[in-house]
Amino acid sequence: MALESINEHDITAALKYIDDNGIPSENKSKKYELVTAEGKKYPAKYVIAVARNLATGKEISVSDFNSIDAKKFLEEKGFTIEEIQQQVNGYKNPFSHMLIESKNLIIHGAPGTGKSFLAKAIAADIISNGYYDKYNQLSEEQRQQVEFVQFHPNYDYSDFVEGLRPKINDDNTMGFSLQDGIFKRFIDRARRNYEDSRKSTETLEKEESALESMMDFFSNIEMDVDTFKTINGNEFRIKSIDDKHINIMIPGNETVNKLALNIEEIRKMLESDVVFTKIKEVTAFFGKVFATQAYSYDFAIYKAIKANKTISSKAKTKAIELKKYIFIIDEINRGEISKIFGELFYAIDPGNRGKNGEISTQYSNMHSDPNEKFYIPENVYIIGTMNDIDRSVDSFDFAMRRRFRFIELKADDRLEMLASLKDKGLESEAIKRMAALNKEIARVEDLNENYQIGASYFLKLKTLTFDQLWTDYLQPLLQEYVHGMHNEDGIMKKFAKAYGYNKPSGIADETTEN
Repeated sequence: MALESINEHDITAALKYIDDNGIPSENKSKKYELVTAEGKKYPAKYVIAVARNLATGKEISVSDFNSIDAKKFLEEKGFTIEEIQQQVNGYKNPFSHMLIESKNLIIHGAPGTGKSFLAKAIAADIISNGYYDKYNQLSEEQRQQVEFVQFHPNYDYSDFVEGLRPKINDDNTMGFSLQDGIFKRFIDRARRNYEDSRKSTETLEKEESALESMMDFFSNIEMDVDTFKTINGNEFRIKSIDDKHINIMIPGNETVNKLALNIEEIRKMLESDVVFTKIKEVTAFFGKVFATQAYSYDFAIYKAIKANKTISSKAKTKAIELKKYIFIIDEINRGEISKIFGELFYAIDPGNRGKNGEISTQYSNMHSDPNEKFYIPENVYIIGTMNDIDRSVDSFDFAMRRRFRFIELKADDRLEMLASLKDKGLESEAIKRMAALNKEIARVEDLNENYQIGASYFLKLKTLTFDQLWTDYLQPLLQEYVHGMHNEDGIMKKFAKAYGYNKPSGIADETTEN
């Protein structure tokens, strides 16, 4: 960045020029602002671009220097520079409000721009209501509101939504059971919060009372030993309990001696104000014309819990706060999107959130309640990340593309990451080498800015030298970029020179050998 010709008078003149002509939208502040004694603020990079134009006649452009260069130059000239702490609707991160507004966001750009780190930072900002800007600052409870998954070519619907998975039965035989995938489990957490937040304290107290009764009952029986009877005299034992089912054994039934009862059905019976005295009433309660086999056993357990119920403390239950839940999909374009999402294409659309967008999943006929519908509640937000060079953004599944807002990160957009090197000299040298290398990359006809190197690669300087960073990370990456190009060796030598790598004497040129 040749700025030697710019002096304090040029910068002052640039401020007057900006006052008279305004600031183009593409040049508004993103990172640093020049602040005058009167408190007026100007975009640091744009100030320098205008000052250079006034001093030399060079066109007004900010493309050949970065925000940190601008900050340092202006500070050396005695001007006050402040880092922008944007808080939109209480959030620190400028991208947080974009996610809240759009529901679905994809962060894309060059490798090493910190896309995954930024996704987690956005999540931390939103989950903590602007209090934290790093994921590791969140509490364990808050982290339950964030999920992270990385797509790959073998990832499929059963991993993401639901599918049949092998399991060992009680008799040690192999079987299969329907299990929820990571996204469906996450949505269940978000839905519980969303639905609970809309309930009155009276309803919540009834639910808490029902849950206490069930827990007290199951903790006081001996599994697979204590015997219960249906209204018809059929004996059964409770073998085990999980989050969704009460698994019972029916020794006297030669046809079906095992049954998985839906624990939600019994919970709903206990929560209701209905006093059930016969199976017909249970059938009517669930809106059925004919009773199922399970209702006889539901009714028997319901009566046993009622008989066991002690006087509850009726502790006051507070209203449930509506929370936000954020699902991060790293390298979203590496998976076969249509295979992974299936019918969820419809449900993830921001316009189809809530029960208005509910759908039946592929395995709905195997659910405890086949009529159960899947929907994504309003409090769920999705962030995807992708490297543009892995697969062009233009070829990204169109049905998915129109459901996401796309945010591009350029190679020098996240230079502030290098402050974590905690060495100003090292940070400055890293920025200088990165800028020179990226400038050389842009000169290669078959490459573009998507192939430039982002700042996160230079964080490895915490443990590596510049030469080690080149030989172990940057050179192999760049070699892959230019493989098969005309004058491949010559291009690599230009990259090495721009970066500042000096090959030690006695070491063979790897690019020539290959």
